[in-house]
Amino acid sequence: MMTDLPLEQVRTLLAVVDEGTFDAAAAVLHVTPSAVSQRVKALEQRTGRVLLLRTKPVRPTESGEIVVRFARQLARLERDTRSELGMSGAGEPTRVTVAVNADSLATWFLPALTRVPRDPPLCFELHREDQTRTAELLREGLVMAAVTSSPEAVTGCSVRALGTMRYLAAASPDFVARHLEDGPLGETLTRAPVMAFDRSDDLQDTFVRGLRRGAPGAGPARHAVPTSEGFVAAVAAGFGWGMVPEAQAGTLLRTGRLIPLAPDRPLDVPLYWQQWKLDSPALATVAEAVAEEAARTLRR
Repeated sequence: MMTDLPLEQVRTLLAVVDEGTFDAAAAVLHVTPSAVSQRVKALEQRTGRVLLLRTKPVRPTESGEIVVRFARQLARLERDTRSELGMSGAGEPTRVTVAVNADSLATWFLPALTRVPRDPPLCFELHREDQTRTAELLREGLVMAAVTSSPEAVTGCSVRALGTMRYLAAASPDFVARHLEDGPLGETLTRAPVMAFDRSDDLQDTFVRGLRRGAPGAGPARHAVPTSEGFVAAVAAGFGWGMVPEAQAGTLLRTGRLIPLAPDRPLDVPLYWQQWKLDSPALATVAEAVAEEAARTLRR
């Protein structure tokens, strides 16, 4: 039976995952590759599970991800403890890693971080990812917190509702005249060129299916622009229609550069804050700042 997880073995597993190979981990840990291999094997024997896929680079198994997440949380607790004891380097900032979707990053999330007190100093490492996939980074232990569309808490994490981000279907006046005036909207949108953030972006398909029962989704001609600002600019330039965040659409709608396609049919995406269940003062401070800005900015 597994009675404990030796910290030396846990840290070694994390080093192998982060560095990608046993040799690289050995160099970082200042031990031999043989010692690294023995530690990982001992940890696998202790847990009774295969923790690493011996590929190049190595990849953690599902069980390995759990141990890696524990290792990252342990490292965070050690850094916070050293800081509280005054053992960290003078002025050394605490690093907070967060996964956030591009639209939040382009609208309300950075203002949220300005609410975080400057003392003690923090460093933010932001990972941009779709809101449906940010929880995966939490599950893998790559980030401490995430803005996500999932209300289901990742194991070892807490979850709180932030609010709703509203999207509006919009297109340029010229695009509407060329593509959307020869039939019902639910039909023309299945043929018209469409914008997408990337291949995993299904907001446009969801909107079309809501308009027309049985519709396969948006049209097959798809332009992909993987930045929030670039996406909105491409829609305004007439490359395709798209679901534009309400916060970014306001000025463009008022000046006539964008036309709302269905003003009474917005698409609302609920957002949640998930974070490690750690007694980390830095993480708690960031969480409160994010919740305050979300309450001010997002819809309820």
